[in-house]
Amino acid sequence: MSELKKKINYTVVCVNEFANKLNIAEKEAFDYLYKYKGIAFIKEHYDIEHTLSMDDAIDDIIMICRNNGGNL
Repeated sequence: MSELKKKINYTVVCVNEFANKLNIAEKEAFDYLYKYKGIAFIKEHYDIEHTLSMDDAIDDIIMICRNNGGNL
């Protein structure tokens, strides 16, 4: 599997897990993560984030989004 495909798959998993954790729709989760830089964070820090537990990665993403004005 190519590195790009791994990053895409990981991003999809993060969006789905974020949605599940906050009990929101996947589309709403993606829009929120995109708006508040969560998706950019996943892309930029994939090399580190994918080695963490999913709970830790989602906690990191929540923190990044809050730091960028998100309030979910």
